[in-house]
Amino acid sequence: MAEARRESGVSNDKDRQLDPMRTDSDRQLTTNTGVRVDDTDNSLSVGDRGPTLMEDFHFREKITHFDHERIPERVVHARGAGAYGYFHPYESMSRYTRAAFLSDPAEHTPVFVRFSTVAGSRGSADTVRDVRGFATKFYTREGNFDLVGNNMPVFFIQDGIKFPDFVHAVKPEPHNEIPQAQSAHDTLWDFVGLQPETTHMMMWLMSDRAIPRSFRMMQGFGVHTFRLVNEHGQGTFVKFHWKPLLGTHSLVWDECQKIAGKDPDYNRRDLWEAIERGQYPEWELGFQLVPESDEHSFDFDLLDPTKIIPEELVPVTPVGRLVLNRNPDNFFAETEQIAFHTANVVPGIDFTNDPLLQARNFSYLDTQLIRLGGPNFQQIPVNRPVAEVHNNQRDGFGQQRVHRGQTSYFPNSLGGGCPYLASVEEGAYQHYQERVDGAKIRRRSPSFADHYSQATLFYNSMSPWEKQHLTAAFRFELGKCEHMHVRERVVHNLNHVDHTLAREVATGIGVQPPVEEAVPNHGRSSPALSQANTAMDSIFSRQIAVLVADGVVAGPVLELRQALEKEGALVELLAPTDGSVRGVDGDTVEVDRALTTMASVLYDAVVVPGGVNSVETLLGDGYAVHFVTEAFKHAKPVAGIGEGVDLLARLPLPGVRLADGTNGVVSDRGVVSTRGGASDAFNREFTDLLAHHRVWDRETDAVPA
Repeated sequence: MAEARRESGVSNDKDRQLDPMRTDSDRQLTTNTGVRVDDTDNSLSVGDRGPTLMEDFHFREKITHFDHERIPERVVHARGAGAYGYFHPYESMSRYTRAAFLSDPAEHTPVFVRFSTVAGSRGSADTVRDVRGFATKFYTREGNFDLVGNNMPVFFIQDGIKFPDFVHAVKPEPHNEIPQAQSAHDTLWDFVGLQPETTHMMMWLMSDRAIPRSFRMMQGFGVHTFRLVNEHGQGTFVKFHWKPLLGTHSLVWDECQKIAGKDPDYNRRDLWEAIERGQYPEWELGFQLVPESDEHSFDFDLLDPTKIIPEELVPVTPVGRLVLNRNPDNFFAETEQIAFHTANVVPGIDFTNDPLLQARNFSYLDTQLIRLGGPNFQQIPVNRPVAEVHNNQRDGFGQQRVHRGQTSYFPNSLGGGCPYLASVEEGAYQHYQERVDGAKIRRRSPSFADHYSQATLFYNSMSPWEKQHLTAAFRFELGKCEHMHVRERVVHNLNHVDHTLAREVATGIGVQPPVEEAVPNHGRSSPALSQANTAMDSIFSRQIAVLVADGVVAGPVLELRQALEKEGALVELLAPTDGSVRGVDGDTVEVDRALTTMASVLYDAVVVPGGVNSVETLLGDGYAVHFVTEAFKHAKPVAGIGEGVDLLARLPLPGVRLADGTNGVVSDRGVVSTRGGASDAFNREFTDLLAHHRVWDRETDAVPA
């Protein structure tokens, strides 16, 4: 009988009927009240050509739901992608915090992570120059903890009261709604020039950190100084760090603009496909821990969100591992409806008096009430804690719980005093106790007044190629500003960071370069800030394009593919047309994609194998020639095998020495070539280049005469 009821679509299992995660496969179409429907193509009308009747409840429900399918997008961080996974600590951190999920290495806490851009709308591209959100929801047994961070450790402003001004400035200008998802316009730089506190963050935004290669190769930071509290009530200041195991790598700006047209979902697709392949992204959580006794031991204020704690002063302590291993089932229900809140903390994690953090603790809740329709947004499945929820909150929009009982207040006797209050020993949250006093004022702390020293620290820490990219970014962005006084004011601020930087930017944007430095460069640096010092020892999940055509020598191609895929790389064969090509020996070589559907900007490297006819076909294909040339321009590894070297020789690859008939493997300026097959030596050289992400020396070294 139970089987018969299931087959007929009838069930007495109320939990199963109400399960929000159920699938609609093999189910009959019904209205939202469960009434089965026999026609959803025609409205109820008077006769064949008569008016539609108001009593057609199915039509009214269907069209009304459609009219309300879109909820307001996030004002910031609208463009996002997310995934599920888990976190586990390496060892107990109980000496610093009573948070249970940080105390047991055997405990795997489920998480949902949402990555996002900040400025653009939901329909904008992934690869714009912007800050990236890195928000993690930990579903702990003590409640949800939301670590709502970014891929940069500082922020634009010091006080949350300025957040609406900053967002209004960076958003499209209100008179014409232009430009979308870009900071390269007058209003943002007008605001920046008038707010020197933005200077440090603007250095990060103009760096390669603002154009990550993928979410999987992106650091994350909690931005603010938080406080850990142990079971004895002792506090420790903490900065949260996420470090990607694949290293921190970026795109180049020209590449970003082209990817926005070729594949605007580039980062979103990369995350989704990596998880589907089983190449799960991983990060290491780290803490910078500062005893309360050292709060005032630095030349900056720990409560200032425009400042970092240099790792040379306080090293990052490895704490645990984050793995993302499952994609959402439905983007809207999960990624779009997930609601993060900086005030979602668990026992053992508390706040500081950072004025930006204090503002966020108000703003996030206020935002969710508007976006998600009312106070019950925590009942949406992706937001539900795994911890049990019991309280006296009732009714409201979107109420999904069927509350039983006579009482909905506290204290009560009719309900047996339930739900009752928990003690600290029973896991109740207890706010950290600290003495707070002072006059009510509206004034910034004098300890927040230094806006340039850490911007200089960041600049000094950059490698030559990073400085080159940073200068070019300032020139591009300011070059889009129509008002010269806006450009001039920013250059004035940059002269307080570094005189050479200010002069180079000024020269590129038509502004009179400053004659004298505003302040001497202090000369300090922090190597941890440079991406040149990130992990460069793996080609795991890197994507390589191999260009082929009829007449290709297939053997070396297959050998190279096998060697690269053994180390976790992805190799795709691209040809002028889709389907397959004929090898030089008449064998069939399957093609993964047509060249015209892809582009070099979507790959990490390119290889041209041998075969006289194959190479001649590719040389006659302007798209193929551009593919290789553009990859070289973007500092990517390029390789030629056999006659493939002849194709490279006929391209504009300035200063590159290629293999001839007398030598084995030649590697010069990131171009690996051999007249033989894909030998072990060739594979090792190419793999090493690929692990280093880019051949940045191509941009900074003079081309040999």
